[in-house]
Amino acid sequence: MTGAATAALAPTTLLASCTPKPEVKKASTPLNLCFQEGVTPGNTLQEKLDFIESLGVTGIEVGGRGLAGRADEINKALEGRNIRMGAICAGFDGFILAEDEQKDNFDRTMREIIEAAGKVNSCGVIMVPAFNGQTPCRPHTMDTRNYLCEQLHELGEFALQCGTTVILEPLNRAECFYLRLVADAAAICRDADSKGVKCMGDFWHMKEEPSDYAAFMAAGNEYLQHVHIASRGRRLTPGEDGEKDDYRNGFRALKELGYEGFVSFECGREGDPATVLTNAVDLLRKQWEEA
Repeated sequence: MTGAATAALAPTTLLASCTPKPEVKKASTPLNLCFQEGVTPGNTLQEKLDFIESLGVTGIEVGGRGLAGRADEINKALEGRNIRMGAICAGFDGFILAEDEQKDNFDRTMREIIEAAGKVNSCGVIMVPAFNGQTPCRPHTMDTRNYLCEQLHELGEFALQCGTTVILEPLNRAECFYLRLVADAAAICRDADSKGVKCMGDFWHMKEEPSDYAAFMAAGNEYLQHVHIASRGRRLTPGEDGEKDDYRNGFRALKELGYEGFVSFECGREGDPATVLTNAVDLLRKQWEEA
């Protein structure tokens, strides 16, 4: 009986012994929060930065449209503050998988935004390969994926020259047919073969994922560059959907990875902006500690 029991346990024991233990960095990993400019109360950029600073938030995320003309203003406004530029959220024309002149428009405007992103020390420019309803679009085939990787390689190398990156954002199926899972985005980053091509996770869109933890771990330190957050029921401010707004599973992965990028608010709101944002910051800090 003893021999049989040992034999029965052997595969499990062997599997456990062959599984590498991840280096856990939880205790030393900070939570770096960031607000999108449109989420932040205030009539001017300076007023928005004052509010961000008052909560101890250390990042701001802006849109890409018109960024080139704002770079000097933004850099001046950030001088002397403990606030850094986060990612740049899209803002280009057209899309990368377009089959007509929209592709030319994408190439031109995306490169303009990438250049400006480098000037404001942004970690990268967020992009989606194609939204539902964007036409004419290349078909969802392996040839299209190969084409996307080739195009991203060129774009990523250009971004590196500008001191920044391109960040792929997976979306939920209601918004995007082409790229829905963080692991898929990470695989495309790998196959694009450029250190200038990264990806992100968005807690709202990650309802497509079986596990927040597994999604972030699939991207890992090599590819994960940015994170978006919103409430998990209605895409409001974190906390406005009550018990649904539990981010600890994903936070645990981020802490174990030693992720020090931004967790940026991309959300709407129902309540008073100052109140719900203050409450959300408190909630996220609490859950980060618990993760």
